[in-house]
Amino acid sequence: MSVGERDPYTGHMTTGHEWNGIKELNAPVPKAVLFFLAATFIFALGYWILMPAWPTGVAYTRGLLGIDQRMTVAESVAAATRDRAVWAQKVIDGDYAAVQADVALMRTVRQTGRTLFGDNCAVCHGQQGQGGKGYPAIAKAPWLWGGEPETVAETIRVGINAAHPDTRVSQMMAFGRDNILERPELLKVAAYVHSLSHKSDAPAATLKDGKAVFEANCVACHGDDAKGKRDVGAPDLTDNFWIYGSDLQGIYETIYRGRQGQMPGWENRLSSLERKILTLYLLDLRQTRN
Repeated sequence: MSVGERDPYTGHMTTGHEWNGIKELNAPVPKAVLFFLAATFIFALGYWILMPAWPTGVAYTRGLLGIDQRMTVAESVAAATRDRAVWAQKVIDGDYAAVQADVALMRTVRQTGRTLFGDNCAVCHGQQGQGGKGYPAIAKAPWLWGGEPETVAETIRVGINAAHPDTRVSQMMAFGRDNILERPELLKVAAYVHSLSHKSDAPAATLKDGKAVFEANCVACHGDDAKGKRDVGAPDLTDNFWIYGSDLQGIYETIYRGRQGQMPGWENRLSSLERKILTLYLLDLRQTRN
């Protein structure tokens, strides 16, 4: 095939190349392609002139519009800081009931509290406050130390069995390991405690003896009715909320080995504002979960 031959079907000249009978045409570039190339060039030229674009060593061309993204970001951060200061002051100055009654303010508290809880509390208590073995289900279970806002805030501040000088202190003795009770007594009192919140098939005599052991050793913390005491952080043994397991084996192990849960004090880790937001978030979480 010779160069310059005209294709009889399209009228375009050929390039002289042929593959298996297929001839390559010297077709012109589509006008749409030329249009978009021109439009792109014009846009790029305009952007270079109007916007910051070319580096000049230690700086860059500012552009006719004088737009500075770093200043834009700084202004956005400053505006967010001003907005935060407004609602933060409302949280600091308002009592718990007033903040809880402010719908718009509580919306912000939930957003901020969710982050605080996820960063500091969820690793032990779960993302939704559902707890786990060894960690209370704070979204539903009764508060061990009381659920009033000020009480919750104080627990967060000083912790439980923590290094804080004012920490709340709670410990259950190891009745078996420290030889306070003999094995038969351990088995009977475990059966009795299990019967307080479960249907029990233990003999009546066992439960009677277990109750006697309970009254002699456990009521000081858990109360005559076994519903616990907030002043020592002793849990209610008659409900369905258990920290270390409610099966008979779990109860026996708790009585035998004792328990001393620990929660760090957050006074030196979170500001007073953050602790108040976290308190409000926990109280709100319980309302939505219960």
